[in-house]
Amino acid sequence: MTVTTLRNARIDFLRGVAIACVLVLHFTLAFGLLKSPLGDVLGPAAIKAIAFNGNYGVTIFFVISGFLITSGILTRWGSLRGIDVFSFYWMRAARILPSLLLALTIIVVLGVLNVPFFNNGDAKPPLPASYFGIAVFSILTFWHNVLMQSAGYFNYCLNVYWSLSVEEMFYLALPLLCLALRRTWLVAAVCVAAIVVGPYYRSLHADNEIYFMYGYFACFDAIAIGCLAALLAPKLALSPHAKLALRLLAGMALPIIYLRGIGGHEIFGFTAIALAAAGILLGSHGEKAAGWTTAWLTAPLRWAGRHSYELYLFHIIVLAAMRNLMTKAELSYAMRLPWLCLFVALSAIAAMLVSRYVSEPANAALRGWYGRGRAVSATRQQQPGE
Repeated sequence: MTVTTLRNARIDFLRGVAIACVLVLHFTLAFGLLKSPLGDVLGPAAIKAIAFNGNYGVTIFFVISGFLITSGILTRWGSLRGIDVFSFYWMRAARILPSLLLALTIIVVLGVLNVPFFNNGDAKPPLPASYFGIAVFSILTFWHNVLMQSAGYFNYCLNVYWSLSVEEMFYLALPLLCLALRRTWLVAAVCVAAIVVGPYYRSLHADNEIYFMYGYFACFDAIAIGCLAALLAPKLALSPHAKLALRLLAGMALPIIYLRGIGGHEIFGFTAIALAAAGILLGSHGEKAAGWTTAWLTAPLRWAGRHSYELYLFHIIVLAAMRNLMTKAELSYAMRLPWLCLFVALSAIAAMLVSRYVSEPANAALRGWYGRGRAVSATRQQQPGE
């Protein structure tokens, strides 16, 4: 769900696959696909495997985030210890905050008006509107997952932003680790520790999905795997044939692990899906993938990958609105697939509009303002007598 200058068509495709998994999961939970023409064709087992393992898509996002953020640091500053912490934080905030603030504003306004699925009605008993202040503050200050572990599922829309809270904690911690530890091997050692802790933490909470899927220690191992892949990629110097073989092996492993499911694999399933995603990233590193940029077959998912952050933020708002128009019980067998297509189309339109008129211009303006301020400051420092 991060955007960097390291544009890679295969990574965009992988990110598109990940967000598609999330969209299908949330739609199926809201409206169901078993009693639909698709359910008849694929069968209940296949629908459940495809739809209800969508949280693996978030794990793939975490791996991509760790890989791209670490690669971006190495590209921009030459080494981990060379990172400019304030510049890093500013660039992350410029990318994340404008569209997030818009999404939070929509949810809070509709929630305060007590519109179902925007209010705090998921809590039992429902929480008052004043709880929005705590929830929004938790999202903007990196402890939303801790709040969920204490309050449970309390808000249909806001609870989906748990994964953003994980990434925010990663953005906060990584630069500080780079400066404090200084040496790349020490940062890598912390990543290895996170990879060890992840399965252990999940083993302690395998019977509680809010912990084994959403807890910080349950998710950091996937990000750490992405970070290690980014550190390893320039050193491996794999041949094009070796990269192709790695992509093929990892690409075959990914759907097998995904369809095998989360249930019964709570401890190491997330590790396995993260390793498969990292294999695809390693096999794609430095590859131009020229054919992918024009391939019409992969274009929708590559587009979704480029707009995955906006899709992530606003698809749940679209889905909440649709749930107010039609309940699961009211949605007929014949209408389930058209309703799914409408959901995907409206989410894509929302993502496109937000990206074009909010995310991209705000990101460019904030980064430009910061860059001009730095340039003026440097000029003043160079002038004698000041």
